[in-house]
Amino acid sequence: MSYLYIVLTIALTVYGQIIIKWQVVNAGEFPEASVSKVWFLLGLLLNPWIISALLSAFLASMSWMAVMTKLQLSYAYPFTSLTFVFVLVLSGMFFHETITLPKVIGMGLIVLGIIVGSRG
Repeated sequence: MSYLYIVLTIALTVYGQIIIKWQVVNAGEFPEASVSKVWFLLGLLLNPWIISALLSAFLASMSWMAVMTKLQLSYAYPFTSLTFVFVLVLSGMFFHETITLPKVIGMGLIVLGIIVGSRG
């Protein structure tokens, strides 16, 4: 069951990042004027999608606490690095961000590190 909570933590974290990026892009350019910046950010905070992303961060934290009741931190925490891999792939799919060879190699090294670390 602890691994299910790890997967849930990762999924909720990735969801939050993708949703925030999507809504920030939809909101337009960050204003130059100080007062406008405050209103811009308040508008984002009141956006239902952003609220769902913040809720997902809270739920990810709750799920992570469940993980911590069953597994050692030094074993479980490296798995959260998979968020980088999923965010890279989804950013390419949804936002057409460039996925370069160095990024792919970096993600491969992260996965390799998780595999090696989980065996030790």
